[in-house]
Amino acid sequence: MNRTILYTILLLAFLTASGFSLYFYHQSQVDNEKISVMLTSQQDLPRYHFVLIGEEMNHEYWRLVGQGAKAAEKDFDVFVEYVGPKRSNPDEQLKLFDMAIKSKVDGIIVQALNDQFTPLIDQAVEQGIPVITIDTDSEGSMRGVYIGTDNYEAGQLAGKSLVEDTKGEATVAIISGSFDHDLHRLRVKGFTDIVEQINGIEIVAIEEAAISRVDAEEKAYNMLAEHDNITAFYGTSSYNGVGIVAAAKSLKKESEMYVITFDAIDENLQLLKNGEINAIVEQQPFEMGYTSVEKMIDMIKDKPFDDVYHTELSIIRDVDLPIRNHQKDGDS
Repeated sequence: MNRTILYTILLLAFLTASGFSLYFYHQSQVDNEKISVMLTSQQDLPRYHFVLIGEEMNHEYWRLVGQGAKAAEKDFDVFVEYVGPKRSNPDEQLKLFDMAIKSKVDGIIVQALNDQFTPLIDQAVEQGIPVITIDTDSEGSMRGVYIGTDNYEAGQLAGKSLVEDTKGEATVAIISGSFDHDLHRLRVKGFTDIVEQINGIEIVAIEEAAISRVDAEEKAYNMLAEHDNITAFYGTSSYNGVGIVAAAKSLKKESEMYVITFDAIDENLQLLKNGEINAIVEQQPFEMGYTSVEKMIDMIKDKPFDDVYHTELSIIRDVDLPIRNHQKDGDS
């Protein structure tokens, strides 16, 4: 074989081998980089995965609870999966609770609306998943901590405010968010235990509304139509005040009606500013959400904790709005 041809073949073989070597070297570098990214991503994953099950995703109050929990993520190296029905539905909450248990998450934060939540709470704890109840407690369950309002005290606070503002003279109607939910029963009980001691105050009607403006308006309208002498309303849920005001307006009774309701959501604050609501029982939903994550970490790490953390309650009247707005502007 011609020596020139032989050298050419050998040179081509060398160049081909070199090309493959460079290709595979480049590919190995790419693969190593991918592996490195994957490992880094794994290291950056939060240490714990919690599920927060709220009452209603489209409710301003529960959005604040969720925001509080999400704000705690970075501080405590957790991922909070916030879930709930679009509209209040305990059965759907129970399904989400069961799914969270089967997913073997590191902790569950749940609103325990009724006794049906107790078996699932106990099941989760027995499987090694700590549970915190939020907003509504399940005292007979194996839950570790309750975080939220003292709902009986909230009802008493509302009752004292109504007595003070009406000077002990009122014919009262009550709209409860639900007769079946413990928190609303406690808010009604606390309220009635106060006002029934006052001779000049009479409760003439009590109805439940399905946690909605429309239902609250309908119930308030019917109560006003049946009891022409009603001069005051007490609503135990966020949207009760909105519905009560709408009903009173439609019957042209808004100027003579005293209204006290729950939660400093935007609509209620605007009605308070307009003089259409007289007082609001303010809870701390953001604090509830944040503290639930903090206390869940304490439970997991076997740090000391109390089994009940009651968040602050206060009454807001129109005279409080300038100070409140100033504080809000100062925080921004």
